[in-house]
Amino acid sequence: MRGTSSASLQAVEDRFEPVLRAAGTQARTLGDELFQLVDALDASGSLRRTLADPSLAPDAKADLAARLLARADARTVEVVQALVRSRWSADADLADAAERLAFRAVLHSAEAEGLLGTVEEELFIVVRALAGQREVRRSLLDPAYPAQARGTLAEGLLGGAGTAVTHAIVRRAAVAPRGRQFVTTLQHVGDLLAEMRNRQVATVLTAAPLSAGQRERLTDLVGRALGRAVQLNVVVDPHVVGGLRVQAGADVIDATVLARLADARRQLAG
Repeated sequence: MRGTSSASLQAVEDRFEPVLRAAGTQARTLGDELFQLVDALDASGSLRRTLADPSLAPDAKADLAARLLARADARTVEVVQALVRSRWSADADLADAAERLAFRAVLHSAEAEGLLGTVEEELFIVVRALAGQREVRRSLLDPAYPAQARGTLAEGLLGGAGTAVTHAIVRRAAVAPRGRQFVTTLQHVGDLLAEMRNRQVATVLTAAPLSAGQRERLTDLVGRALGRAVQLNVVVDPHVVGGLRVQAGADVIDATVLARLADARRQLAG
C-alpha cells in the first residue's frame, strides 16, 4: 500500500491506537467486527467501490457505514467512518486497511492480557511446523476445501495448546486467506507484532540450531545492520549446507554455502 492509501492508513491507525489501548481485552470484539466488515467488502465489489469512491461525499459514506454497522460497538463504527472518509488509491486498499486494523485490534487484546510475546512465539511455532508439510499447506489454501474445515485444520497445528488470540489468528488466516498463502498472513501478523513491540522480525535459516551466545551475537549484528532492534526467529533447514540466510522484510543477507556455489556457477556461465 503506497501513496495516498498509505497516508490514509497511517492517519487512521494513529487515531485508532489510543482507542485500542483503552479498550483492553475488549479490543478483541472490535477486531471481530472489523473482520466482518472485511468479509462484506470482499463479498461485494459494489459496496467496496461505493465506500472507497472519492467522488462521493465523505459524510454520506460515513452514514452508510453506520447503517451497515448498526449493531456494532460505537468504537468500531467510529474507526470505520474514519476509514471511509479517507482517500484510497484503489478500492481494494480500503478492505486491506480494515483487515490490518482488525488484526491490530486482536493483538491489542493479547497485549492487555500480557500475552503478546506468547502469541508471537506461538505463531512462529505454527509457521515452523508447516515447513515440511506441503500437503497441509495446500489444503489450507485450497478453495475446494470448506472454509470451516480449513480453520479447524489450522487450529490443529497448535496441538491443543495456544492462547485464544493465537487460535483466532490462525483460524482467520485459514478461513479468509484473501488470495494469500496461510504462512504469508501469519508473517504479516508477525510484522504487526514487531511494530507494536517496536522491533523488526528477522528470519534466520541455518543448518543447525544456534547457541544462546550465537543468537545474541547475530541479533546484535542484524540489528546494527538494519538500524533498529530485531526479533530473531531461527528456522533449522537441513538444505542449508553451511552458513546462514537472514531475511528482514525486503532485506536479505545470504551467506550459505549453497548461495556461494550458485554465485560461482553464474560467474562461470559468463
